Amino acid sequence: MFTTQKLKSLCPLALSLSLSLCLLSGCGPDQDTPMAKSSGQVRATSATKLSSYAAARAADQVSFGATPALVAELQQTGLEAWIDAQLAMPVTETQAPSWVIDFDTKNPAAESRAGAFPLEDFFRRALTAPDQLRQRVAWSLFEFIPASTGRPYGHVEYHNLLLRKAFGNYGDLLHDVTIHPLMGFFLNNELNRPNSPECLGCSPNENYARELLQLFSVGVVQLNADGSTQRDAQGKALETYTQRDVEELARALTGWRNKPSAAKLPEGNWANFAYPMVPETLAFLHDRGAKTVMGSPIAADQGAEQELHSVIALLMKHQNIAPFVSLRLIQHLVTSDPTPGYIGRVAAVFRDNGKGVAGDLKAVVRAVLLDPEARRGDQPGVDSTTFGKLREPVQWYSAVLRGLNCKSAPRSEYQGNANTIAPQNQNPDNPPSVFSFFQATDRAPGSNLLAPEQKLLNTVELTSRMGNLHWVFVNTSNTASASNSANLGCELDALGKAFDTSPQTYLDFLSARWFRGAMPPTLRSNLQALMIGDKNWQTPQEGAVALLQYALSSPYFGVIK
Repeated sequence: MFTTQKLKSLCPLALSLSLSLCLLSGCGPDQDTPMAKSSGQVRATSATKLSSYAAARAADQVSFGATPALVAELQQTGLEAWIDAQLAMPVTETQAPSWVIDFDTKNPAAESRAGAFPLEDFFRRALTAPDQLRQRVAWSLFEFIPASTGRPYGHVEYHNLLLRKAFGNYGDLLHDVTIHPLMGFFLNNELNRPNSPECLGCSPNENYARELLQLFSVGVVQLNADGSTQRDAQGKALETYTQRDVEELARALTGWRNKPSAAKLPEGNWANFAYPMVPETLAFLHDRGAKTVMGSPIAADQGAEQELHSVIALLMKHQNIAPFVSLRLIQHLVTSDPTPGYIGRVAAVFRDNGKGVAGDLKAVVRAVLLDPEARRGDQPGVDSTTFGKLREPVQWYSAVLRGLNCKSAPRSEYQGNANTIAPQNQNPDNPPSVFSFFQATDRAPGSNLLAPEQKLLNTVELTSRMGNLHWVFVNTSNTASASNSANLGCELDALGKAFDTSPQTYLDFLSARWFRGAMPPTLRSNLQALMIGDKNWQTPQEGAVALLQYALSSPYFGVIK
């Protein structure tokens, strides 16, 4: 058999480093062509028909991975018109089945089944939802506004919130995130109460207030309009807020609770996850005194809801929020280390969508994707050597499966344990902390290049990529492999048939599905040599899968340029 161990021996141990080196130096023919400086509103690209390469490249930015149908649609429609159609498309939300909401918590099988649902649902939407741009933007928002723990139903409803708000106003998003019961539990704002004689032992909880400032809106240092750091005369970064500001903000956010229910709620829905939190009915549970946050006064004698609107208004007026959010959306959708000019152009749209409205995410997403810097690489070989992003595990995995036209996520069954397979280093419904999977300011080791996703690319992740597809579709130790091959809709027969026909047919298939029709000659030559020189596999499909995972573990696929 053509084993995973044999494939590992074909790829240097340094492969885990090569992805970052590829991003630093560029993969394939490339030249560093400086962008002309620009400011103000972003000009959309023309509606001319896209080349196959440009359409496949755009698919990597606007979806969870290219498919033949999506590439053809983008070619025919043009990127600008396709984006506009996506912005108008209805939301693909999730209605959680009853067994996710109400299950016996003393029954391990029932609890395990419910616990697996958010992951299965995430990949169902990533692989098949028609509103791919909304799905991708919602995932981008989740990556820097995460919430975890609680119950599976809480995860479903939190993701539904992000989907509904992905093309709305960022201020409205922050408002609704603040009073979502999963976030209230995750960062303790449903326990946030003021000091008062009537509430013995109560005190403000600063957890959510701190992360609202640090991670969700303005960040810890003052920013210029292009995202660069403001510094004092000695070169020290100027801080955005103080501990006193956190304390004042925590006071402003007191007095929220989960929405009461007349009927007894099941354990799986203990926080009434489908409904926003509501203000407490007892007046003393909200601090009605005057506050000042980052120099902005908040008037006294406001109720919890009115005061939350005051908080959102002052955040949306802050100089930092436009470049702060713009950087993160650019990083998640297009490139990890955008130029100041790119950030500045998108931030200008965040501040004013052309109609005097700040925070219009439709306009911001459009600006991110249609910016000249984003589109320059549609012509092969002309993007900057520092342009692009590493495929984080979720995006690698989804792109692999979408390239095969899979309709569901694979499962693993081993020694009686069954579960949906998640990327090794990035379970999409379980970020490790409020700091998510990585931070926007994380840099490549030994470099000033922003490369946040690199944090997830270690030998564990690369080893998983080298063996994942074999385990999913071929390895009989995974007793679900036969079912995966037969029932997921993946085009494994077409892959195996191409492999069995000729090296050229197989490599053309791979090039079209995963390399934009432009597989690098070095990779193509290596794969052809393996096909001709080593036929140690039992079926064409097994050989096709083995070489596919080898090709997709290379930097040529691991870096989106």
